[in-house]
Amino acid sequence: MAVAQKAGLAGFWGNYLARRYTYFTIGFILFSMFVGLLESFGVISNQGIGYLFLLLTLAMYAGIGIMSRTKHLDEYYVAGRSVPAIANGMATGADWMSAASFISMAGTLWLLGYDGLAYIMGWTGGYVLLALLFAPYIRKFGQYTIPDFVGARYEGNRARIVASIAAILVSLTYVTAQVVGVGLIMSRLVGVSYEVGVVVGLMGVLVCSFLGGMKAVTWTQVAQYIILITAYLIPVTMLSLKLTGVPIPQLMYGRAISEINRLETEQLGAPTYTVPFRDVPSNASLRTSLGELNTKYNLGLTIPAATSDASHKGQPWNFLALMFCLMVGTAGLPHILIRFYTVPSVKESRKSVGYSLLFIFLLYFTAPAYAAFSRWEMLANVAGKPVSEIPSWAANWTKTGLLNITDMTKLEGVDGAKPPAWAATLIANKSLVWTDANGDGKIQLGDFVAADPNDATKGGTAGELSGTAVTAKKVDGILQFPELAIGADLVVLATPEIAGLPYTIAALVAAGGLAAALSTADGLLVVIASAIAHDVYAKALRPDAPVANRVRLGKIMILVGAAAAALLALPRLALIAQMVAWAFSLAAASFFPIILLGIFWKRANGAGAIAGMIGGLVVTIFYMYMNYTNPHFNVLGISHLGSGLFGLITNFILTIGVSLATAPPSNEIQRLVESLRLPTSDDSMRSSGPSPVH
Repeated sequence: MAVAQKAGLAGFWGNYLARRYTYFTIGFILFSMFVGLLESFGVISNQGIGYLFLLLTLAMYAGIGIMSRTKHLDEYYVAGRSVPAIANGMATGADWMSAASFISMAGTLWLLGYDGLAYIMGWTGGYVLLALLFAPYIRKFGQYTIPDFVGARYEGNRARIVASIAAILVSLTYVTAQVVGVGLIMSRLVGVSYEVGVVVGLMGVLVCSFLGGMKAVTWTQVAQYIILITAYLIPVTMLSLKLTGVPIPQLMYGRAISEINRLETEQLGAPTYTVPFRDVPSNASLRTSLGELNTKYNLGLTIPAATSDASHKGQPWNFLALMFCLMVGTAGLPHILIRFYTVPSVKESRKSVGYSLLFIFLLYFTAPAYAAFSRWEMLANVAGKPVSEIPSWAANWTKTGLLNITDMTKLEGVDGAKPPAWAATLIANKSLVWTDANGDGKIQLGDFVAADPNDATKGGTAGELSGTAVTAKKVDGILQFPELAIGADLVVLATPEIAGLPYTIAALVAAGGLAAALSTADGLLVVIASAIAHDVYAKALRPDAPVANRVRLGKIMILVGAAAAALLALPRLALIAQMVAWAFSLAAASFFPIILLGIFWKRANGAGAIAGMIGGLVVTIFYMYMNYTNPHFNVLGISHLGSGLFGLITNFILTIGVSLATAPPSNEIQRLVESLRLPTSDDSMRSSGPSPVH
């Protein structure tokens, strides 16, 4: 009877939500078209368009959060276990397709070409692992969190607490990347500073997750998925139509690749975009981060000389390690795994993974085309133009620090004591020298004179500038493609403006990126809060704590987690995709082995799990730090992004070794493991209903 009631409830909500979200989708498209008309008639400014999209989306998220507020424990942590599979699939897609997928993935492909495909294959392949190995068994276990699974399976609060710390570490790293995305989008969408953008964006996150926990987060994420996928597909479709006459970018991807190869051969002498395994360990992220810290906070930190290790260039090890870490990290992410607690049954969890793959496919199948069409546009219509004629989009994005035009003519009249970051780096490396000949404190250029007409590597002089970085092409006033120093986080957001599309499209893309960042941040903050309030406080320290206290502490921890993420996001230690890759490496090294062994190997015990998690995290963080600061510290050319490979191996060895060297789990636990793997036994009656606050 109860099973039938729950199934009926899910069906009711499924039909109800299908209608409501269909109306929402139509309304959002009509709103975007209306704003586009206002722009075409000159009724509204670009900043006004940005504010309209910002206010609409944040108001909608806040409205869902307020309507979904709850004091029930089941609803706060697992959305009452009544989310239909298709809705959970959309929510999981939004939770999954973070700022890294929306903002950074196409940009990473834009920069790395072939090597960027590791992100596509790793993140997509990870969902196949998740569907086959984890999702139904996690749902059948039927608790609130992943540390819940660890605590019960490995018999004790010690394992639970270690898992909670790992969950916080993984989630905080991941949510920091989302906050960086929020700051970048807000600064471009409405013109506020990056720091203000971080604060305003986080307020939108908190309204949802603070009031309603997983219930509010789930229904907000469904709406956010609709916005982000609409915002992602429209501009690349218009760009495909503009460049090829065919509005199906996925089918015209080959044409774009051919044009890129042709233009790169003309401008660079040889194609680079399709050449595999070019990416090598370097300290570029460290240098960029230190430069931003010096610029923002005047810290005077020493920026090391640029260095990289190309000893394994052309070999696939770094590519394969990154792809593998992204795959197994996907299957070990706490905020994704807990989504399968929110559906009514094991059957629904399997269907939910299928829907998730479908919704994720729509964006991931498009991302390579987005990157290719964007690169084609810049090679064809931006490179080769006079620097003085670069349109306003360049100045706007230069303010964010994601774009620099490094032609030396951009230094004319600049205060020599405050050169732009790219020039300051060249000066620090002594490849660029400024001599203030007239003593006015301003940089003046002149005609180029080669230091050695027979050796271009020796550079030359141009007025008050000299050094190996001063070449004929660097002072000719024509924008060469290598003089476009573009950050990966810029490409998706800036492409509509670069391609000359209406600003409404650019604002729509920014709103989509904001939806992607906020949706993932919501889920991650719930994981951080539940790890502290539920797993550490309620399960380990105060098992008799009232439900009201547990929910209240969870809300406080959401605020604390958001504040911590904001502080960590300010230095922008790496690209968004890189920070997300760190989180995946940490998840791969901590959770994947113990969950896999916990489900499929009865002999695994608590001592082994604790040793495995700690050892895996220590090895991963050590390798990550050492390679990030010194790229010559590596194994087979594997960068810090693939550091989870070594932690995962360590985790498996320690978990298996220590488990075999210590007493086996109890018979009860071994029977639990056997029951988890029985697909014919459903769990729809396993969990109790919501627990109201008294």
